[in-house]
Amino acid sequence: MKNEKKNPLTESFGYAFEGICTGIRKERNMKIHCLAIICVTLAGTLFHITAAEWCICLLLFALVVSLELVNTAVEATVDLVTEEKKPLAKIAKDTAAGAVLFSAVIAVLTGCIIFVPYLLELLGKL
Repeated sequence: MKNEKKNPLTESFGYAFEGICTGIRKERNMKIHCLAIICVTLAGTLFHITAAEWCICLLLFALVVSLELVNTAVEATVDLVTEEKKPLAKIAKDTAAGAVLFSAVIAVLTGCIIFVPYLLELLGKL
């Protein structure tokens, strides 16, 4: 086995950031997730949510965006391997998309649990 030299750490980070930027540029759903992150961040700032609530939001941001990036990678890999409609290709794409959807739904439900009380308090003051 050949002794291959690894890329410098900075180069590896560069590839990772390039992947994130590509996902944001090319994937409609990633743009939607980014918009949601901005809205939740603004709402969290407005309502002065607790540190624990921020941590939950940050973890959910990471989960949804990470799964969207993995979904994009799965779709690209399947498309690279075959352009034919194959049952296993469909399973790979559908389950990856399902993982994103499931995490996004849980993120929305968690967001409601966090933010609805703040909204109700604000409406009660009006």
